[in-house]
Amino acid sequence: MTKRPKPSPDQKFVKMFYRIGEASELVGEKPHVLRYWETEFKALRPQKSSKGQRVYSRRDIDYLKEVKHLLKDQGFTIEGAKRRLREGAPPVPRGVPEPPERDDVLRGALVELRADVAAFLARLEGSA
Repeated sequence: MTKRPKPSPDQKFVKMFYRIGEASELVGEKPHVLRYWETEFKALRPQKSSKGQRVYSRRDIDYLKEVKHLLKDQGFTIEGAKRRLREGAPPVPRGVPEPPERDDVLRGALVELRADVAAFLARLEGSA
């Protein structure tokens, strides 16, 4: 019996469905962590094979990676990560700091607008 050559890391997991061990390798977490996340995140419901094994789709893998990013890299709590995913906030790119909050951007624009209006009123009063 001949042994098959080991696939390269790029070719290792190119398929439609992944068992929990393969999914855990792709995500970089242990299988028990993935099973725990299934109980916490309702959107994560992998299918079961005819033998009862969990099979994760590529979409499930991407969702797991986003959960991991929020929990491990961004420091969210489980509740915070749930809220972030539920609100449909755009995912934060890895390695890029979060942009300022929308309120901060709006506040800055309003302060600038107030200064412009004050300067305009001062010019009007000066020309009258």
